[in-house]
This record gives sequence, C-alpha cells and structure tokens, in this order.
Amino acid sequence: MTQATPALLDTLAGLSAAEDLFDCLGLPYAPEVLNVARLHVMKRFGAYLRETDFAGLDAEEVASRCRAALSRAHEDFVTSSPLQEKVFKVFETQASRRKAAFVGLDSLAIVRP
Repeated sequence: MTQATPALLDTLAGLSAAEDLFDCLGLPYAPEVLNVARLHVMKRFGAYLRETDFAGLDAEEVASRCRAALSRAHEDFVTSSPLQEKVFKVFETQASRRKAAFVGLDSLAIVRP
C-alpha cells in the first residue's frame, strides 16, 4: 500500500488470518464457510477491494466499504461453492477442459468398413 492509502487498508494488509480480517472489521462469519473456502473468500475480498475507489473518502466510509466488500465475499461462498465461483485459475482451466472434452452425439458419424 502507498502512503496515500487509508490507515485501515494498511492495517488489513498486515493481517494474515481470515478471522482477523472479520474481527478487525467487526463482521460475523460462518466458521464452516471459512473452513472450506478461506482462500477463495480472501481472494474475492481482494478483488472487490481493487474494484473500490477509496480516493477522498473519510475513515468511516473506507471502513464501511471494506466491511461491504468482505461481507459480500463471504456471502458469495455461503450461497455457492468454490467450484461454482471459480475464483482461482485452476477451476477455470478444469471447466474449459471438461467443456472441450465433451463430444455430443450429434457430432458422431457412423463409419462402415
């Protein structure tokens, strides 16, 4: 983070455990979701933060937007699964391979000797 970065973002960047992020922002979380999708939630949270413009916001608004981003990332995996959300490239690659490997019956031809 740069010197112009709001202090809360610097604090969040220094945390290593997902639970610490939720605690820092005062948000509840489902332990069963974090046990299964911890990295997925954190990666999605980072993506949501990158989409957010924090320029010119006061500390309260920065905190509000961070809470909204983390809450949204968590909720994505309460209602869905890592496999469905495809946050990591490996899931996209697997889906592409499965799609490419599919051979529909209408594409088959009868070959007679």
